[in-house]
Amino acid sequence: MPTEFISVTFPNPSTEINPIPDAVIDPDYLVRYARTLDDYGYNYTLVPYDSSSYDPFTIGATIAAHTKNIKIIIALRPNTLPPTVAAKALATLDQLSRGRAVVHLIAGGSDAEQAKEGDFIPKDQRYARLEEYIRILRRAWQSPDPFDWDGAFFRFKQFSNRVRPVAVDGIPVSVGGSSDDAYRVGGALADIFGLWGEPLKETREQIDRIYAAAAAAGRPEGDRPRIWVTFRPITAETDELAWAKAHRTLDALRANRGAGTIAPPPPPTSTSTTTGQRDAGGPQNVGSQRLLEIAGRGDVHDRALWYPTVTATGARGASTALVGSPQTLAESILDYVDIGAELISIRGYDNLNDAIDYGRYILPKVREGLKERETKADGPGNGSG
Repeated sequence: MPTEFISVTFPNPSTEINPIPDAVIDPDYLVRYARTLDDYGYNYTLVPYDSSSYDPFTIGATIAAHTKNIKIIIALRPNTLPPTVAAKALATLDQLSRGRAVVHLIAGGSDAEQAKEGDFIPKDQRYARLEEYIRILRRAWQSPDPFDWDGAFFRFKQFSNRVRPVAVDGIPVSVGGSSDDAYRVGGALADIFGLWGEPLKETREQIDRIYAAAAAAGRPEGDRPRIWVTFRPITAETDELAWAKAHRTLDALRANRGAGTIAPPPPPTSTSTTTGQRDAGGPQNVGSQRLLEIAGRGDVHDRALWYPTVTATGARGASTALVGSPQTLAESILDYVDIGAELISIRGYDNLNDAIDYGRYILPKVREGLKERETKADGPGNGSG
């Protein structure tokens, strides 16, 4: 399948570098942002989930009503919605959007965040629950025939889902993570597997583990999860101007964190991590731990992967930056395409303006580079003639 681009939709103009206190939904901004992504040729937009933030399904339905092509990725935690309800809700959005719904399932990486919504299942059981959740969704989308379920986490009798997805094979399911359990469940069951931006070597190692998990589950090469990698690009006309902009962005992130206008790192927890070590005050999820460990090795990796934004935000979510001119960033993204990334998520720190800049200057260069690769692959001397 072709390389595709993902962004994130925001409901108001508040950003990490220019936060708006107590910002509420700005319907005009939300529609403008979604239409911008559609107009500039992004393929997907993620509607994120947080225990204290807006309902992704309502935001997703608004996006669907005002766009024509972009696919809507609904972030969903299994503890927040029974799988029978989620199957219908996602299929409803899929019908409303004429087949543009995708779901990104979040097992839950923080005990404190999960507890805010009444979820006290230990971290080492959340991927087992996620696996069961996916299997129920798949079954609910497969047929309207009633079925029973008696599992470790969910139990019901004679559920029938008459809200059918547009595609016969259901709605694409995305899973993310960097733990052994994430690789196992995502490798076995996901259509898409999401990774945060790590150096090429580490990313390739993670992709190999995902593919190995898929093979162990009996999936052939043609049915492996598509790899999604996320970056926070910082770009300007030249590399020098981009680096100056990056340092201004970093100063703003640090100032806002110090002033309390962006969230600090997660609080200390004594819960064991999947690496077998006790958390000594940093994030509980393995993905954030990996980002901080890599940040400790140096600021810049490969062509343009920059890690001070990771430490400035305590590795809260996707936080690795790519810094450079549009040409440098396009070449950096193509490096990841070359090792197996098919979905590239890019969002910046000035959300709407960055989305416009990426659409004008970066997406076309990446797509041009992909066409050049295809031309070379089809040209003389490749053994195809």
